[in-house]
Amino acid sequence: MTHTHDLSATRLAEAVRARELSPVEITDHYLERIERLNPQVGAYVTVTAELAREQARLAEKRVMDAADQADLPPLLGVPVPVKDLNLVEGVRVTLGSEVFADLTGFLDDNVVVLLREAGSVLLGKTSTPEFGLPCYTESGVAEPARTPWDLSRSAGGSSGGAAAAVAAGLAPVAQGSDGGGSIRIPSSVCGLFGIKPTRGRVSQGPINPDLFGLATNGPIARTVRDAALLLDVMAGHMPGDIYAAPPLAPGETFLGFADRAPGRLRIARSMTPPVSEAEVHPECVRAYDDASALLEELGHEVVELPPVLGPDLVPHFELLWGVMATLTPVDPEREHLLQPLTRWLRERGRATSATQIFQAHATLQAALRTAFPIMDEFDAILHPTLAAPPVPVGHFHGEEPEENFRRQKLFTPFCAPYNISGQPAVNVPLHWTDDGLPIGVMLAGRLGAEGTLISLAAQLEEARPWIDRKPEIWG
Repeated sequence: MTHTHDLSATRLAEAVRARELSPVEITDHYLERIERLNPQVGAYVTVTAELAREQARLAEKRVMDAADQADLPPLLGVPVPVKDLNLVEGVRVTLGSEVFADLTGFLDDNVVVLLREAGSVLLGKTSTPEFGLPCYTESGVAEPARTPWDLSRSAGGSSGGAAAAVAAGLAPVAQGSDGGGSIRIPSSVCGLFGIKPTRGRVSQGPINPDLFGLATNGPIARTVRDAALLLDVMAGHMPGDIYAAPPLAPGETFLGFADRAPGRLRIARSMTPPVSEAEVHPECVRAYDDASALLEELGHEVVELPPVLGPDLVPHFELLWGVMATLTPVDPEREHLLQPLTRWLRERGRATSATQIFQAHATLQAALRTAFPIMDEFDAILHPTLAAPPVPVGHFHGEEPEENFRRQKLFTPFCAPYNISGQPAVNVPLHWTDDGLPIGVMLAGRLGAEGTLISLAAQLEEARPWIDRKPEIWG
């Protein structure tokens, strides 16, 4: 028996336009699942049921009134939740913090505007850790986000609620964001496909600062085509954005790349973690080796990546991360409500001088000038997404800040270099352990070349389909 939540976002959009499915019925189906299952999964911090039903009714009217389906927006009637770091006018936004537990969004972020213009329905705001800083989603304002594959384990972060929602069938797709792996990490531990786009591909405005260019919005989905469609909707340069990604060729779309064979690619691979003390778990090694073999079976050339971005860059990234933690203004009288890790990071950030910030930037830029000529020789670069399988809830959060941060670095040593470089990177869910835990692999590409990664990932998806793999909670 096929349920509404079994359908992909692209299929839902087609069914709505063809008047096969009602946006109201789709929305009610997901809201019922959220009410029943969210307490176990911790995907949503705020559910906007009334708003969702109103948007669904308007979508249904628009479909019925349309003389030509071609005039309808691409996600009309399709539910897409928004991460709780992003503002939605009139909707509660906590930023994952008790400090902002009673804050209401006073405008729409640019990405929210685009999702609304595309006709999507807002089911609610997905859980995030405080200010999106950690790689797990446990905060004082919501239950921990848990991977639906094992509810004792974390859904990762900082887009942990978004990934948990999609993996548990509480949303067909979700918007996330990634400043150090925050789309790829939860996509890996939840068995999903996620895209961190090229720097400047998706606007961070108008409120979220993109001074360092580390963070970007991006899609989390069950299929490559769904993620590509969502990226088409989210992409766009807005006034005030500091960065701009290379544009697609006229007439090209990311969804079009999902339907295009990649050709024979030259792919580099590396399992050497930039965090020198990190050790890669045997299951992650197995996933990486299996992916390498599959790429070769598909006709691609796979070679070892020469050393590029190494452990010497880690302290400079950590310095910028501490400064980023200070950018959210907090009333000094409410600082005590912050999580210990957040306070620790903000103390480090405040102790950093302007000269040190510019020196860190200069060091990272010098390293990239050396690395890009090497990395650009390859169409894609393969790594493990994470150094370990999904970890138990509390593995990081229960520790003192310094140990907490150290454990995070050991868990996710491969992701942040591509936030530093601005290159696109995706998590591909190709492997599950014998115990049923998902293990992702990461593919990174040239700046502006999300299309190549999407084509390659779609080829991998066709060769090793994962869509029928569902956690028990799926139902």
